[in-house]
Amino acid sequence: MLRLGIPARIFATMLRLLPGRVGDRMWRWWYQRLAKRDAWGTLDFMNYGFVDDTSLILTEEDEKSRLFIQLYNMNIRELDISGKQVLEVGSGRGGGASWIARTYKPNMLTAIDYSPQAAKMCSRKFSDITNLNFSEGNAMKMTFEDNTFDVIYNVESSHCYSNMDSFGKEVFRVLKPGGKFAWTDFRDKKGLKNTQEAFLSTGLISIKDEEITKQVITALDQINEEKQAMIQKGTGKFIRRSFETFAGVKGTPVYEAFQNGTLGYYRAIFQKPEL
Repeated sequence: MLRLGIPARIFATMLRLLPGRVGDRMWRWWYQRLAKRDAWGTLDFMNYGFVDDTSLILTEEDEKSRLFIQLYNMNIRELDISGKQVLEVGSGRGGGASWIARTYKPNMLTAIDYSPQAAKMCSRKFSDITNLNFSEGNAMKMTFEDNTFDVIYNVESSHCYSNMDSFGKEVFRVLKPGGKFAWTDFRDKKGLKNTQEAFLSTGLISIKDEEITKQVITALDQINEEKQAMIQKGTGKFIRRSFETFAGVKGTPVYEAFQNGTLGYYRAIFQKPEL
């Protein structure tokens, strides 16, 4: 039988019993811990990765993060980002924002994360990238003015949000008319339907949607041993199973849910109508 670690079971149970703002604060606490932990070693990413048929040329330094970078690239490669005002919601350890800022050269990429510890860590680590700025921010209650960004993207973060309707409304509000929103994350079938409805109800127009579960599973398989080794080295025994579950390593409920179809991984692109 597949079992969550004790900390993960407690956390999952409390999230079910304490939805809304309490759940948001628990996710914030969890990501604060992740920012301080060494379980990811020197990696600047926490996503599940993506195996891509498109050949992506990377620097020697970025090559070690290829699978993770490919997930980001898959999400935004069809968008016009060069010279634009871009927002990443849920920037995590900052690797995706760093690569996009360096590669696609937006005028400014603003990256927000609910964890102040993560935002501070990224600000220090990537301070040499002049068109990139990290700050603390709430996806469901952003502080930006209306019609601020040409492009917004969100990678494997929204499953933590307690109110997708609020997130969708905020994306619509801060996106410029004609601007585009790229989203990718995992959901069960009901969750996917609710997410799509939340985005479409704002007035956003769907221009692309696609399931990418197979490509994500392949990436999880390829990076499995490296993830396990990093988690083994960077965590204590009590918390280790929770990190393995979070990372989707083989044998955990998340990985098995992808395999049996209970969970799927999806991407979508939306556009705010022109005035």
